[in-house]
Amino acid sequence: MNTEHNISLSAEDNLHEILMQLEAIIFASDSPVSLARLKEAFQDRYSKQELRQYLQQLSMLMHGRSIELVETVQGYRFQVRVKYRNIIAQTWPERPTRLSPSLLEMLAVIAYHQPVTRADIEQIRGVTNNSQILRTLFDWNWIKESGFRELPGRPALLVTTPQFLNAFGLNSLGQLPPLQDAKEAFMALDANAPKS
Repeated sequence: MNTEHNISLSAEDNLHEILMQLEAIIFASDSPVSLARLKEAFQDRYSKQELRQYLQQLSMLMHGRSIELVETVQGYRFQVRVKYRNIIAQTWPERPTRLSPSLLEMLAVIAYHQPVTRADIEQIRGVTNNSQILRTLFDWNWIKESGFRELPGRPALLVTTPQFLNAFGLNSLGQLPPLQDAKEAFMALDANAPKS
């Protein structure tokens, strides 16, 4: 009996240590940590399925805490729960500035109509593109070029990136709000996006 008790305790201790190591890796990272990176960190001792189970257990351990473990398109990260967003904003009022309406509109056109060319964006918006806004979206790595349209001049096709999804707390493009008023939808997403 004693031997069985010692074995179960050491299995419990082992599980606890794995969860604490996962927590440390994710906490120390300045960006979401992918399953592949976690598998590598544990030197392939655990399959992706086993790691998912451990991450689910770690997430349950976070229940009742001010931070939560979330999965994004790029991997796993900790973030402050929505419930505590106001106190964070009061404590650090210099939070990132809100996105401009024209940037949100351009981003919405790309997100909902991708792949699109710059000419497509101008046609949909009905105004000339501001190259600085496009440059900002490229600098933030929210959009990228993904091939070329087979037309004279071979215009570049623009698409969103995983960093775009991550910035708005989305796992996939399927989670984008319905396309009624994309600018309003993105303003709402921006207001509710995790600011971890």
